[in-house]
Amino acid sequence: MAELLSTSPGDIERAGRALREGLLVAFPTETVYGLGAKATDTHALARVFEAKRRPTFDPLIVHIAEVDALATVADLSQLAADRRELVQRLISALWPGPLTLILPKQPSIPDLATSGLSTAAVRLPAHPVAQALIRAAGVPVAAPSANPFGYLSPTRAEHVLKQLGDRVDFIIDGGRCSVGVESTVLDMSGDTISILRPGGLPRERIEAIIGPVHQIDRSTAHPTAPGQLPSHYAPRASLSLFPLGEIPLQGWSDSEPVACLFFDEASRSRWLSAYSRLHTGTDSAGSPLPESRVLSPSGSLLEAAANLFDLLHELDALGVVRILAERVPDRDLGPAINDRLYKARGEAKGSPGHSST
Repeated sequence: MAELLSTSPGDIERAGRALREGLLVAFPTETVYGLGAKATDTHALARVFEAKRRPTFDPLIVHIAEVDALATVADLSQLAADRRELVQRLISALWPGPLTLILPKQPSIPDLATSGLSTAAVRLPAHPVAQALIRAAGVPVAAPSANPFGYLSPTRAEHVLKQLGDRVDFIIDGGRCSVGVESTVLDMSGDTISILRPGGLPRERIEAIIGPVHQIDRSTAHPTAPGQLPSHYAPRASLSLFPLGEIPLQGWSDSEPVACLFFDEASRSRWLSAYSRLHTGTDSAGSPLPESRVLSPSGSLLEAAANLFDLLHELDALGVVRILAERVPDRDLGPAINDRLYKARGEAKGSPGHSST
């Protein structure tokens, strides 16, 4: 079973030494908890794939603690001068932070970390514990989310302990992650600058710095960046996704316990009122209401993103068969939240309620 560590300097140094020795360390970032391994150690990387049961065609993100360390992971000389300038502008404005850049890789980064691609995914996290750990390790750290492949990403140390506790060596408990969804992945290596995965940094902030960018709006079976597979971030319960304000009022039974996930308190209140009117005087009038949770009572997309995985973990722990969730407004962090909800449905869960419109 993994050993829990604190964020004390001594424990951080111990975890850094463990990474240098090829062990696995789960640690907090501002987005979600990562499962860290020395990025240049193929044996350690193989342990990451084994621990997560992650397909080796899904690339990993390499984390650094200083901008100067970028040169150990990426070879910017392979980019045209105007593209290098855009990369530098993004780094100056948005690093450290929830932005992963796809760049030409250095030969020292193993193909196992990049799924054989000529590019590497790299970011500088904003979390002080993550930065301190990477500095203590003295090496770039490859770190996908610290959960079994395809399942809910962890935003607390206890999520990691529950899901991967017997497959990792150490877990640093740095409290709850502030952003709550994974980083935005921006491909700077191709002819077109493209967002491959929406995440904790809104598209609008990127475009304010470098101008319009393309956004990939579909998942692929051949990912060039993490989080592109069509089924991902999934709870154990079946998840059905509905337009905002359109979670159905009926269609389940006591033999199929369900839970509802609403965007804001106003949406839940409207649903509860309609549910009460519908069932007044019917045989189901005495039936218990489904469990429900609200991503953000006030309708803040920032708060909704931070709460998303936390609440999905909470609902999953209730043992419900099905989670009925509604989309959030498609602005700011909304695309990232909706992307995670869409992928949480899973391709195998083809029930009629699985609408993404």
